[in-house]
Amino acid sequence: MNRLVWSVALCVLLTGSSAAAQQRPLVTEDPEPIGAGRMLIEGGFDMAKDAQYPVSGLKGTLLRIPTLGFSFGISSIAELQIDGSLRDVLSISSRNPNAPLASLVTETGDTTHDFGDSVVGIKVRMLSEAAERPAVAIRFATKLPNASNESGLGLDTIDFFASLLGAKTVQSIRIVGNVGVGILSDPTSGNRQNDVLTYGGSFARALTGAAEIVGELNGRVSLRSGEAFPGTETRGLMRFGGRYTTGALRLDAGVFLGLTTVDPTIGFTVGFTYVFNAFQVP
Repeated sequence: MNRLVWSVALCVLLTGSSAAAQQRPLVTEDPEPIGAGRMLIEGGFDMAKDAQYPVSGLKGTLLRIPTLGFSFGISSIAELQIDGSLRDVLSISSRNPNAPLASLVTETGDTTHDFGDSVVGIKVRMLSEAAERPAVAIRFATKLPNASNESGLGLDTIDFFASLLGAKTVQSIRIVGNVGVGILSDPTSGNRQNDVLTYGGSFARALTGAAEIVGELNGRVSLRSGEAFPGTETRGLMRFGGRYTTGALRLDAGVFLGLTTVDPTIGFTVGFTYVFNAFQVP
């Protein structure tokens, strides 16, 4: 089912008018929706060095190509979002045979690949930005298990997230903050979960009418007393990059650094965002 969704989405990307994502190369979510009847498409690729998968025991250089995101403006204050990647490829540098689900990995060579997990979410703006207050929204999202245990890249679990989003523009700087909770299933047991605190803080500084620099801290913190279940541990990334807008198209590039011992040491991302009027909202 999830693979069918992404196949259809790719056809839309290749044959439709165009689209764009609001945050690339950042992942901290802006509370402002894209607008009623509008569609946003983003695409690109990521490369991460020393990507780690504690559940399968794999470690290596990860290439995600293409990453895709679709947002649909279902009203003036709400949007539906679908994000993920069509292909994750890991060049394996090491294996941990003692990892919890290492025995399930069927790939015995130097590389493994699979669909990336997808995330389906909905964002609703509660307050628009005004001189005396920031814009405020709520977002609910579910991660769907496209990637499998057999590839070593997936957890075969469904996770749920709820977040409060806020943003304010001060002169030429856009500041965005996210805070929320995530309910992560234990991939090694079907009847346990780990609750995490999710966070994000970003800035975008306009240099000209078309160019801006951006940066953020984004991640999650395990709330479990004691050691977190593998695959639900504390993680975080710091990102810096730039964006350039020409008409309805925005190009972006960024570099990210891991904040914990299980995050990639360094990586980069390149992509685009496109927004267009797609349908009429009654």
